[in-house]
Amino acid sequence: MTEHLIADAAGIARAGALLRAGETVAFPTETVYGLGADATDATAVAAIFAAKGRPRFNPLICHYASAEAAFADVVATPLAQALAQAFWPGPLTLVLPRRAGSRVAELVSAGLPALAVRVPAHPLAQALLAAVARPVAAPSANRSGRVSPTSAAHVLAELEGRIAAVIDGGDCPVGVESTVLDLTGERPRLLRPGGISLEALTPLTGGLAASPVAGTGQPLSPGLLASHYAPSLPLRLHAAEVAGDEALLAFGPPLPGAALVFQLSATGDPTEAAARLYAGLRALDAEGGRRRLARIAAMTVPETGLGRAINDRLARAAFRENHRPVG
Repeated sequence: MTEHLIADAAGIARAGALLRAGETVAFPTETVYGLGADATDATAVAAIFAAKGRPRFNPLICHYASAEAAFADVVATPLAQALAQAFWPGPLTLVLPRRAGSRVAELVSAGLPALAVRVPAHPLAQALLAAVARPVAAPSANRSGRVSPTSAAHVLAELEGRIAAVIDGGDCPVGVESTVLDLTGERPRLLRPGGISLEALTPLTGGLAASPVAGTGQPLSPGLLASHYAPSLPLRLHAAEVAGDEALLAFGPPLPGAALVFQLSATGDPTEAAARLYAGLRALDAEGGRRRLARIAAMTVPETGLGRAINDRLARAAFRENHRPVG
């Protein structure tokens, strides 16, 4: 039985005690709910992989209460320090060389010489990290490859009985995962668009190196597998029309004819759409499945600001359907 903890002093203390005892606890960040474990305890970290059914070659992000704590485990470049000053606490993950003597278990980084670190801005995540006083490894709190959770109810729908507890902090305000930058090479590289836009990063980073091809090689951070964030129903992208046996993920004025509609943003606001994306995919998947609809059709979101993160998640969610064997 998974404990459902209230976001008060007692709930935070209980969640912190569970994490220090080697248990797994889901908690809210400003992006999505994470499934946390003590990053210094390899056995605890292994329980994350077991609960999610996650491949162990896929590394995890380490969460810290402060930049100072994060940089104790990685080698911080001048650019990393500038980015931390500008965007931490916040939805930005930095991939940096692991510092010699780092206390983080090798399983967190899947044996790679680099470690993905971030300082979340959510006040409940901050309080929990302060209570634990250790780095906390935390991918999204869902079954591997499935839609990320933005509420405690989403977590329990997938992981009830598989984790020790979830602390309920309401809905996550950003709604898509953190932006991930690889700072281990000569030029910074955008591995994953997310809660910090490319436009916001450019004044500090200048031009970013090209992202790796999806699905090639071992990922440097979570969320980089080609097929990810996927609902059970097939997902069709860039819908210009919709059939009567399809559910519609709408952005702006909805296309006519859909059997079921979830509106990301009636006004075409990418920030509102990002916050509603995963809830929308879950709602259409659940109701569309009950109605035996053929698929989910997603309208086009502009490739600017948080639209890049939305399109990245939709492309990964649709990867499975677009790469089914033919014949």
